Amino acid sequence: MIPQPFIHDLLSRVDIVDAIDRHVPLKKAGANFVACCPFHSEKTPSFTVSQTKQFYHCFGCGAHGNAISFLIDYSGLSFVEAVRDLAAYVGMQVPVQQVDTTSNQIDTNDLSQYRIERDGIHNSEVSPQDLINVMQVATQFYREQLKVSEKAIAYLKKRGLSGKTAARFAMGYAPAGWQNLEAVFPDYQSEETRGLLVKAGLIIINDEARQYDRFRDRIMFPILNQKGQIVGFGGRVLEQDEPKYLNSPETILFEKGRELYNFFSARRAIREANCVIVVEGYMDVIALSQHGIDYAVAALGTATTSFHIQKLLRQTDRIIFCFDGDKAGRKAAWRALENSLALISDDKYLSFLFLPEGEDPDSYVCRYGKESFERQLKQAIPLSEFLFKELCSGINLQTGEGRAKLVNDTKPLLQQVKAPALSLILLNRLVELSGISRDELEDLLQVKRISTARKTGNAHRKQQITLYHRLIRMLLYSPNYIAKLDRNLLVECSEDTEEFAALKTLVDFLNTHAHLAESKSTPSVLTYLQDSPYRTLLESIESETLEWGDPDDIEMEFLDTLKKLQQIQNKKRMTELHSKSLDRLTDEEKRELQRLAML
Repeated sequence: MIPQPFIHDLLSRVDIVDAIDRHVPLKKAGANFVACCPFHSEKTPSFTVSQTKQFYHCFGCGAHGNAISFLIDYSGLSFVEAVRDLAAYVGMQVPVQQVDTTSNQIDTNDLSQYRIERDGIHNSEVSPQDLINVMQVATQFYREQLKVSEKAIAYLKKRGLSGKTAARFAMGYAPAGWQNLEAVFPDYQSEETRGLLVKAGLIIINDEARQYDRFRDRIMFPILNQKGQIVGFGGRVLEQDEPKYLNSPETILFEKGRELYNFFSARRAIREANCVIVVEGYMDVIALSQHGIDYAVAALGTATTSFHIQKLLRQTDRIIFCFDGDKAGRKAAWRALENSLALISDDKYLSFLFLPEGEDPDSYVCRYGKESFERQLKQAIPLSEFLFKELCSGINLQTGEGRAKLVNDTKPLLQQVKAPALSLILLNRLVELSGISRDELEDLLQVKRISTARKTGNAHRKQQITLYHRLIRMLLYSPNYIAKLDRNLLVECSEDTEEFAALKTLVDFLNTHAHLAESKSTPSVLTYLQDSPYRTLLESIESETLEWGDPDDIEMEFLDTLKKLQQIQNKKRMTELHSKSLDRLTDEEKRELQRLAML
């Protein structure tokens, strides 16, 4: 809801060094400033702030962003709150908006103020902000319905939840009936409004063109993204109906594999505890919070993904997966383990807690209390122990065939582990269980000389920087290079697909935002690419520019990159011409081939 030009102007006025130094003391280190990272535990500073380009990057956990994202991640503010904080700091007035869609606490005094006016809905193209507005209105409606539903209130009381807790999580109730949202949205029957509600996942239109509310007779749990905006819902039945839980469908706002329930609200508690508990359900998170355990999150009806784990490891060094002890719970834990192996480092600690049979975090903490639950947390099984416990289950290690199967099953898992010390520990444990020597196992598993090989490999990879990588780096460092870039040189290569796509995204953005490329005081352009699927790659590449200095050297690298791209183009064209027989070449093609051969 805040105009993009205002955000650009704000970031141009704010000095990121001053903004961060208010919270985390920075020290000058060459052209940049450094500190121990506030987002993960470390003894040697790896958190670096560029005053020139106005961004920060942690070489330890990968945290990256501008002054706004720092306040969001560090202080747990919503996007709007962070903008307001920075604007007040530099004496700017934030433009007044009709709807504040980012607050975790929603004013319930007047439902009418959240109704969307006709002009706000009837846009030819649906934007993410349109859908965020719709989700805010629906949330307010559901919360109002909870206040007047005796059945829903009785259900929550039966589950042991207080009204204060329900309000803090913005819980609501979707009443029974097929078209309750009709009373909330103007022009409900219009094609534009229906299209908006369908894309938000709030209504369904069947094959007979009849429309009805997706959520009916369910307790509603708003799902917030990292900016604190409501992007989806989880709905739980009150009776024994199926499905027990119903989530919003995938939309342009909401991807289940990328969001975690309560992550936005729990970030500060996670950092303070240096621990996060990953549970299975909404009620688990809420019950734990009501008992004073605020550092819990839940996956949204899907397995814990690598994206979830990466997100959490940016906030804490310790993750405890707390699932039911039944078959489904252990399967979910195993999937979480598999998705963690490639991401875990030697300074991170992942463990698994399985509560007594018949208990989940909700029931356990309500029955036995906070202290007892926290004692259970201390009994969590380390990743290394859980891995081999599961692999050995059902295998007879007294037989050669059983030990061979264990080695075979372990191989693809161990090959994913990049943490040198953990990899060595897992390998030594496999030596004990299999009875095979370490040298023989290293050959079998193709992980020979883990530590030295990895170091050499890392050094080698650093040298193997593609031309597209170099171009991205230079455009991020100095967007005005876009004016000198020959677009005809950008031809995709099979081995550089992701980098090429990221480069094309960056080039397309700079082409349509010429004022950013021309401005001498432009902050990092990644400010405007926060929703790009290549954001992580672009952030990693931008971090490499923190040590750049001499503009003449950068100019020479840019020209050299263009020259090499041109050579690749020439070689490719020569191959195309040589593929034709000489008598089939036109006179123009013959001249072109002769010219290329002389270059």
